[in-house]
Amino acid sequence: MPPLPHPLSLPTPSPLHLPTYLLSPTHPSLPPTASTHRTLLRSSLKTYHKTPPPHRSSHLPTILRALTTYLPYLLTLHLGLNGHAVCGELVDVVLVREVECEWSSVLSPSSSSSSSLISSAEIVGAGWKGKGKAKGRRGRKGRMKGKGMDFELCFVLMALAVTYRLLARETLRLASAASEEEKDEEGREKRGKKMNEGMKYLLQAESVHGYLAKLCSSTSSSSSSSDGGGGGGRGEGVPETNASIQEGLQELAMAEATLLAVAKDDPYALAVAKERDRSDKEWMYKAPSIPKVRASLFGRLCLAAGEHAGRAEVMLMEEVGTGGSVVVGRYAGEVRRAARGKACRCFGVDEELGGEVGRGIAWLRGGRWELGGGKGKEEGGKGWGRLKKGFEERKGEKGREKEREGDGGRGEEGRVVEMLEGKWEKVNDTINTQIIPPFEPLLAGMPSGREIHTSKPYVPPELDADILDKMRAPPDPLDERGLDDDDESSDEDGAVENRLPGAFPGRSNGSHADSEYY
Repeated sequence: MPPLPHPLSLPTPSPLHLPTYLLSPTHPSLPPTASTHRTLLRSSLKTYHKTPPPHRSSHLPTILRALTTYLPYLLTLHLGLNGHAVCGELVDVVLVREVECEWSSVLSPSSSSSSSLISSAEIVGAGWKGKGKAKGRRGRKGRMKGKGMDFELCFVLMALAVTYRLLARETLRLASAASEEEKDEEGREKRGKKMNEGMKYLLQAESVHGYLAKLCSSTSSSSSSSDGGGGGGRGEGVPETNASIQEGLQELAMAEATLLAVAKDDPYALAVAKERDRSDKEWMYKAPSIPKVRASLFGRLCLAAGEHAGRAEVMLMEEVGTGGSVVVGRYAGEVRRAARGKACRCFGVDEELGGEVGRGIAWLRGGRWELGGGKGKEEGGKGWGRLKKGFEERKGEKGREKEREGDGGRGEEGRVVEMLEGKWEKVNDTINTQIIPPFEPLLAGMPSGREIHTSKPYVPPELDADILDKMRAPPDPLDERGLDDDDESSDEDGAVENRLPGAFPGRSNGSHADSEYY
């Protein structure tokens, strides 16, 4: 089963009427049009949060479309405000007064689905020094209040990266369902396509986080020089605008994509799933067969994923003032342990295919140690411990899916190591008895990791020249009024229907008096 990426929560913005803060003498329709597209984005995010969690994935394509539509207008305003040309022409944008907006935090403990990993953590500290100064103040419903176009741009890009992660998560869940329901060649092909699609989403999220890290770093450095070197230190800003946190999220996405490339062609996890499946009757007429894999190559890929996850853990855990980054940092540590344990298992498979069963068992024991499961076979437990483990194995797929969400694939890899260790020890004890060497020297002599993915830079979208020419027209009066309302009651808690007390459902306060029933 492919490990599911860490679930992050999509941020929600406050209403913002851009023509109040920005004017464009050369393209007067640009601020109102950008404000209209931001309203549509905010509406789609509100609809997403009001939807029950099992059905939220159907709204992700709509959110992605709203983000990719709003981003070119926001970037055009940002470039025009800084005096840069767009599509070869100068867009003059005048700042009437500093932009003020609010966004809910993606990395706050309350917004993270895995907030139970920490006992108590709060977002503290002062603001992000730069054009988008986040004073660390909390707006309504726990939003972070900030100033400047950079603050708005960072949160929109962060929402784009989180959307890619959630799309990858949903795609991999569908891949798991396909691998369980259809175990023939067609099911494996469908599973491979879904996993390739999820890998593509993770790589897109990785590129967006890389762009965000450069944007946050350049803004903070320019702020420090303008303040005479008195800019804020590390960990003092809003987590979404922290360059170190964005670099950590970039490394984490690369680690997950690398592990996904290995899981796509790894038959051992599927073999464990078939052993746990009580409805599977294939063993009655067909001996279980596991195809040979490029085990040594897979091991080096897993080591590279472990290196990425290790760097992500360090970068995210350094920011101790932000509880959400600690949650994701601990998850990155789980991914690192799972990747190194999988690497040991792959090296053990390579030794077993070469006839060295003893060294293969030593590698498996090293993998068990890397996973945090102890040295010996006794870790599984005897008596009550083994009985308790048997009960946990029978919790059903819902419990296993919840486990995969938080352990980075460590539990699934532990079951694979346990299955192979039991089989190989039985073979080694009965057929070809080989000495099992200690695993510590093997771990000390592990080879270097090998990369499979190349980090591609994110290319910000630009407005088409035809659309930019249309922005020279006078703005629509409806756009100038602004479509955003200031109603905050239905952001994430569900819409409150405005109806008469005791009336028939569907009857609102706006009903005509002559249509009422007496």
